[in-house]
Amino acid sequence: MTGQAHPTHAALIEAFEREGEAGVAALRPALDIPYGPHPRERFDFYAAPGAWRGTLAYFHAGYWQSRDKVQFRFLAPLLVARGLDVAMVNYPLCPDVTLPALLESTRRAVPAVLARAASLGRGGAALVAAGHSAGGQIVAGLALHNWGGASPIAAVAGLSGVYDLEPLVGTPLNDRLRLDVETARALSPVRRVRGGMPPAFFAVGGKETPAFLAQNARMARAWANAGNLSGEYVSPGTDHFSLLRDPVVMDGIAALSPAASP
Repeated sequence: MTGQAHPTHAALIEAFEREGEAGVAALRPALDIPYGPHPRERFDFYAAPGAWRGTLAYFHAGYWQSRDKVQFRFLAPLLVARGLDVAMVNYPLCPDVTLPALLESTRRAVPAVLARAASLGRGGAALVAAGHSAGGQIVAGLALHNWGGASPIAAVAGLSGVYDLEPLVGTPLNDRLRLDVETARALSPVRRVRGGMPPAFFAVGGKETPAFLAQNARMARAWANAGNLSGEYVSPGTDHFSLLRDPVVMDGIAALSPAASP
């Protein structure tokens, strides 16, 4: 699961950041809205200026221990253009917090994002939860969480997600995650899929490692086998980060949110 280093990634992330800065200048989102006391419990909110189709919360990559929403702001204009309000969410990182505490933090983000949408007069009370790599595990977990009532998660988009954490236990990635086998299994969405879940879209780059390709296929299959609507897509010729450049991926995410009016 760790073999995602590629010589082009540094330049690609730099391009992502430049495009994100341009998007902030053009769309003027509300930046760093707090949703909890931790300094990283913040999100940016981009309001769709045209016909509104729904609200999306995006959780970034970084193996739960690195990266920042700033590096992925470039996605917001692409999704806003498809009619979605977009919240780009930061969350605390390991080892500053444990992974269970990190996941609890992301659950706090959900009502805060929905409250921001409601303050703008948006209808509905649920969001599309989208995430990349570690973010894929986060959003699948949000859908599977027992919210004690109607779930606020209307749909899930997992991009190159890590859905079974047990293979990470014996790797250097676990130095900061500090998972044992029991906890890794408990936090693995692919092991907890059940019926009654929202529609989901699982995408992966065709040039990714066999482990990532297998995780994506296994998660899509588990979602469907439990009786849920599940879409699977392998993006031709893309890797772990260039996957985010594929317009089919953006269209697949947008299609999860049915047309709505404020």
